[in-house]
Amino acid sequence: MRVAIIGDYDPQAATHIATGDAILHAAGQLGMSVTFDWVPTENILPQFETICNGYDAYWIAPGSPYKDFAGVLQIIRYAREHRVPAIGTCGGFQHMVIEYARHVLQLEDATHAEYDPYASRLVVTPLSCSLVGQTLQIHIRDQHSKAGRSLQTDQITERYYCNFGLNPDYQTLLHEHGFQVVGIDAAGEARILELEGHPFYVATLFVPQTSSTATHPHPLISGFLQSIKSQAES
Repeated sequence: MRVAIIGDYDPQAATHIATGDAILHAAGQLGMSVTFDWVPTENILPQFETICNGYDAYWIAPGSPYKDFAGVLQIIRYAREHRVPAIGTCGGFQHMVIEYARHVLQLEDATHAEYDPYASRLVVTPLSCSLVGQTLQIHIRDQHSKAGRSLQTDQITERYYCNFGLNPDYQTLLHEHGFQVVGIDAAGEARILELEGHPFYVATLFVPQTSSTATHPHPLISGFLQSIKSQAES
């Protein structure tokens, strides 16, 4: 199994180091042979066919703004439309939201305040309070979702590294059109989104990889890898 980690790798970024480690933790627990490569965002469009044919799943990594915004949206769209297992964490969550808003909700001018803070349709906006470095509780409101089945609990505590999130004005619209809100914070704002009917298409505003260890892999990452195996066997 091969996973493409989509992002601009920074060897000094704790979230980037943790992403690869979390894959290895979960693979070890599951007894799976999994390899991964970091795919720089500026390589996506020039090498799009090779990337699509070369990997079984995608992890849209933290670390935005990405060098190639359009390339990231293109690979996210491919994963969504072709039922390729995908997970997005932190910046990945935010860009999965933008892609869905543009190509499913048909909000073609939907964008991210990190790239254009004065745009007319900001679907991803600055959080009212920065969550960088905070560890907060999240309620899982759909136990039958893939995230809920992976986590096996209705309350989790997770760490954040972000300053941006889903604009609450679009939360209900996303949910009602299939990108369902399955995890919320104490204020009811989306922290986990999941695409209805997809083998595994999950976006988390928090960064689950940072709490993964070799002895206790994060269950959401284990669920992600299990979905890759199931997809390959189907």
